[in-house]
Amino acid sequence: MIKVRSTIRIFAAVFFTFALSANIVTPAMADDHGGKPQAFEYAVASDMAAQALLLDVARAGPRLVAVGEFGHVLLSDDNGENWRQAASVPTRNTLVGVTFIDNQTGYAVGHSATILKTSDGGDSWTLQYNEKQGETPLFAVYFADAQNGIAVGGFSYTFETNNGGETWAQRDLVEDSYDDFHLNDLFTDTKGNVYIPAEFGTVYKSRDRGQNWQAIETGYDGSFWGGLGLSNGEVLVFGMRGNVWRSSDDGNSWKRVETGTDQSVSGGAQLEDGRIVLAGLSGTVLVSNDGGKSFINQPRPDRLSFATAIGRTGDEIILLGDPGIKAHNLAQ
Repeated sequence: MIKVRSTIRIFAAVFFTFALSANIVTPAMADDHGGKPQAFEYAVASDMAAQALLLDVARAGPRLVAVGEFGHVLLSDDNGENWRQAASVPTRNTLVGVTFIDNQTGYAVGHSATILKTSDGGDSWTLQYNEKQGETPLFAVYFADAQNGIAVGGFSYTFETNNGGETWAQRDLVEDSYDDFHLNDLFTDTKGNVYIPAEFGTVYKSRDRGQNWQAIETGYDGSFWGGLGLSNGEVLVFGMRGNVWRSSDDGNSWKRVETGTDQSVSGGAQLEDGRIVLAGLSGTVLVSNDGGKSFINQPRPDRLSFATAIGRTGDEIILLGDPGIKAHNLAQ
């Protein structure tokens, strides 16, 4: 069995059982205690935080914000050269996904259905929701605007808010659907369509910023861990056994892209110069110079496993995963 410390963030879902709490909660409250505010533990400051498991990263203006195990939130104000821990994070649960809707306002999600919000660029966070008794993981969060957001995770677990996170309500992603697939990521394309890569080759798509969803079958029978909307309007999803699939028609049809690896691919980014970089298990670093039509595998000699990547400048990128944060030069 794969251990939770495996870098591929979605694998953590297999270690959790589905347990529901109240449909609607207010920040820092839990239904199993009569709606009374509950005590919670804060992430502990650690000199080793940048060397522990990190699973996602986002930009908050010029700042980089990374999240990972033990409730670690790391900040960099010099494009990844130096990192420090956020001053106040009210959870020790593993954080899996992070997004920002402007330079100051962001959300992070993770295990035990944890949802956090920051209003100061990631320095301090408030607890919007978590399950005290359940262990359902949330993997990704998306906001259409300052008020309307959606968080997704294991076993089709889906929450939404229409008041900037003040309350979150559980919902069905697709009404009258019996699927309980893990919903592994959230991303958008240049037209504003929203996508959720899931299990059994399924990708969910919303044309109305997350209000309604349809299931799309790609032709693959494995799991997709993540995806990217590209600057040319096309879409990539990627996952198990080195599978990368590409759509040039808003997700209506898909073609498999040759990657030269059978290692799972978890996350990545498109760089300012248009190159696409994907990261995964056993040192996998995939690079595309043609808009995702083909990839070159440039595995790291150390064979460390990574969850995602983000660009710095030129050939310099940052990889985040099992060993924490590693600088990487694509030219080497």
